[in-house]
Amino acid sequence: MARYRSNTPKSLKDALTDFLEDYPHRKRLKRGMILSIWEETVGKRIADETENIHFEHGNLVVHVKNPAWRQEIHMKRFSIAKKLNEKVDEKIIKEIVVRS
Repeated sequence: MARYRSNTPKSLKDALTDFLEDYPHRKRLKRGMILSIWEETVGKRIADETENIHFEHGNLVVHVKNPAWRQEIHMKRFSIAKKLNEKVDEKIIKEIVVRS
């Protein structure tokens, strides 16, 4: 707790980062963050074609409505995972699994 007490002011970002490092459910929180930024990261068109996005054993599972989009998302899965992990500053997604 002493780490939160200081005579010098801290930026809100730094204070939140310190808090999240000690937060016991950090991974669960970051998984929720990833789900909430899915559309922002992949774009509206891909987000409209996906549904039932969830985590299974560290993998992000994405269900695709149209099988033609399955291949498109499958080819981009590494870059999508990298972008999502970068946005939450931690490697939360091991791999993206695309199912139709």
